[in-house]
Amino acid sequence: MTAPTPDFMSDNCAGAAPEVLTAMIAAQKGRDRSYGHDAVTARAVEVIRQLFEAPEAEVFFVATGTAANALALATICPPWGSVYAARSAHLDVDECGAPGFFTGGATLRLLDHADGLVDPGTLDRALTGGRAGDVHAVQPAALSIAQISELGAAYSPAEVAALSAVAHWAGLRVHMDGARFANAVAYLGCTPADASWRAGVDVLSLGATKNGGLGAEAVIFFDPQLARDFGYRRKRGGHLLSKTRVVSAQIEAMFGDGLWLRLAARANATATRLAEGLAALPEVAVLNRVDGNMVFARFGRTVDAAMRAAGVRYSARPDGDGMVRARLVTAFDTTVEDVDAALRAARAGGA
Repeated sequence: MTAPTPDFMSDNCAGAAPEVLTAMIAAQKGRDRSYGHDAVTARAVEVIRQLFEAPEAEVFFVATGTAANALALATICPPWGSVYAARSAHLDVDECGAPGFFTGGATLRLLDHADGLVDPGTLDRALTGGRAGDVHAVQPAALSIAQISELGAAYSPAEVAALSAVAHWAGLRVHMDGARFANAVAYLGCTPADASWRAGVDVLSLGATKNGGLGAEAVIFFDPQLARDFGYRRKRGGHLLSKTRVVSAQIEAMFGDGLWLRLAARANATATRLAEGLAALPEVAVLNRVDGNMVFARFGRTVDAAMRAAGVRYSARPDGDGMVRARLVTAFDTTVEDVDAALRAARAGGA
């Protein structure tokens, strides 16, 4: 038996869940209509509506999270508007200006935070200075929050509701970047509706790719009136797939029978095991709330060297004083053996 070679670089590095691949193969048999007018897409839309207890919701499928976020924001924020988001938001750090491009020039207003979670008071103070109605300034238009955050923490439904109340009072729409929404719901133990529209979210970018999909995201408008031009934006932006059923089959398989929560719970459990094991080592400090599948840690270069020598993959950068700051991300296919192999290497490096 070969030793595991643990890979914690990103949940994007994992392949697709077998159930998802099986559904995609089945969707290719025979012929069906193109551009989303097929039977698989119709079923997938109904799966999402039932899951979120939102029969009137408008649901669209795209292949990437960046497309989901940027096109959703373009629908609720005009070119002269501003989007408020955490300073660590994927929108700003990792989307190469896509929100600005697809909105036609909207501005990101970045907010300080703890654990990647925006506080309602911080948002309220920012909006107070937002110059609403001043023709010389960009106009506050949207709030975007990530669930889970880029630092691994989950908003509770009450926290989302408090933020949404501030945003709606100021006339903003609320967008949720749910690339890891599954991990958040698995952690919170609440319903998808309670974590989204019941807490005030207007539009959700629902991720499947990081959780065992091959390339599938949904954009859900809980108020159908907000979606009136999204179809045109998706087409104009080059994200309307001719064989939409390829994406829709992934969504149906993932969200149709609870697979999404089973896979996310597995990723969360291995992240918790990894965090607890690292925190028990004298030379390692776990830096974040591990509500989902991301662990941020700080440890010495000898630990780093030992882990890398053992084949453990993760992202890290120097952090002064002979230390490194690392991000380790588990996925649906991360095993207990992967975690334990990484911990053995870390222990050896600290000996």
